[in-house]
Amino acid sequence: MQFSRLNAIVDVDAARRAGWRPEDLAAAFLAGGARFLQLRAKTLSSAQLFELASRLVELTRAAAATLIVNDRADIARLAGADGVHVGQDDLRPVDVRRVLGEAGTVGLSTHTVGQMHDAIREPVSYVAVGPVFGTSTKATGYSAVGLAGVAVAAQAASSASLPLVAIGGITLDRAASVRDAGAAAVAVIGDLLSAGDPEARVRAYLQALG
Repeated sequence: MQFSRLNAIVDVDAARRAGWRPEDLAAAFLAGGARFLQLRAKTLSSAQLFELASRLVELTRAAAATLIVNDRADIARLAGADGVHVGQDDLRPVDVRRVLGEAGTVGLSTHTVGQMHDAIREPVSYVAVGPVFGTSTKATGYSAVGLAGVAVAAQAASSASLPLVAIGGITLDRAASVRDAGAAAVAVIGDLLSAGDPEARVRAYLQALG
């Protein structure tokens, strides 16, 4: 797995609200230097998601980048994506592995200390924690964990030799503090679109994260 300090999330609904086609947004992220993309598409049909994932696989392969599909192990495998990110109510990582095989990348979202300690015992490639700060892009139903929560999660993930991805309300001016709290990477949706130039925003994030 190619792991980057920035997990650039191509959220179909957020992209369209900002006036971007998902494919064009992914291309802009890649042009800015992002090498770990996650496709999030809660409202597409299975056929539409498969078509979009397949197009993004072509883009990421050409850029030697990684593409992760949110929730859908079946679509990820059919499209040839590198892996899947699942939440607490999705397929368990052990079942995702049955679809993807041992070589696929599997990420799992957590929101509490208990979920994190359960997650590190699963067959995952990385774990995510959030929301770090308040966010309107991705409703989780959980309270923000803050930088202190990131530090606790980072310690747990480190004990299992797993990278920790922090997500939720992360902005460019907060990114370095999240990294310093122990996150191996930050995952961002809305703030990559906030300045109207996602390619430049990705570059700024990569510079801020080092």
